[in-house]
Amino acid sequence: MSNLLKSLFRGAAPLPGETGRFAMGLSGVILLLAVLPILTMIVMSFSGASNLDFPPASYSLQWYQAAWNTFVSPDASDVLSLGQAFTTSLLVATLSMLFATLIAVPAAYALVRCEFRGKAAALQLMSLPLVFPMVVLGLALLLIFDSLPFQLNTSRLVIAHVILALPFVVRNCTAAMLSIGSEVEEAAKMLGASPLRAIVDVVVPLMRSGILAGMLLAFIISFNEFTVTYFLYNIDVMTVPIWMYSRTVSSLDPTVFSFAVLIVLIDFALIWALEKLVGEGGVSF
Repeated sequence: MSNLLKSLFRGAAPLPGETGRFAMGLSGVILLLAVLPILTMIVMSFSGASNLDFPPASYSLQWYQAAWNTFVSPDASDVLSLGQAFTTSLLVATLSMLFATLIAVPAAYALVRCEFRGKAAALQLMSLPLVFPMVVLGLALLLIFDSLPFQLNTSRLVIAHVILALPFVVRNCTAAMLSIGSEVEEAAKMLGASPLRAIVDVVVPLMRSGILAGMLLAFIISFNEFTVTYFLYNIDVMTVPIWMYSRTVSSLDPTVFSFAVLIVLIDFALIWALEKLVGEGGVSF
């Protein structure tokens, strides 16, 4: 019986470098489960009905037309248009990416090149946002910002998103630093460069793949962040995920699927650019 089961799942013994039928089938099932929500969302965005029945009884582009109208001007139930929320998301994501990179590059250099007390603790603290509950983090940041004597609007979102994206940028920059030997800096110093000039002109260009990977990951994380943003946004500063959530709370508007398709296309383009620019070897999640 055991031999029979093995023959059914495995078939002929695969050659080195090949996969068996069971492995291929399992991979196909996992891939289907991963893309099924996205495929469902795409199908529903072309629905010709006014409700969310699946599968749709008819198909049309009416919800994309409604999405464009909403992008340009807000509905009566909306305080801000999608265009304003999209502009805020781009601004916050860009600033978060830049600030996280400016912090991560020297931090990665110090973690790799320097020896100091508490280095292991610093490495652990850098990774803390990866495992910290997002709801608790959002609530803690809300209490901190509300206790300040001055008001922060967009800045509070940027600070929160930098905290969330920083571990990813540091990990990628650190991975790039580990591949750079100290002899390149020594050679630059022997040729007359100052220590700072050696880092800026020699080390940083060699970290290019890790820096680019970290920057794009930071942008993607910030652009799609919802949980922490939900605690920190206000009615005048609203990102795209928060705006979409507000539409689903008031009513199950099918235009949300059209907006979601746009977000997926943006994320797909960024991930494609990430792989083309630095390759899979330069990315650390």
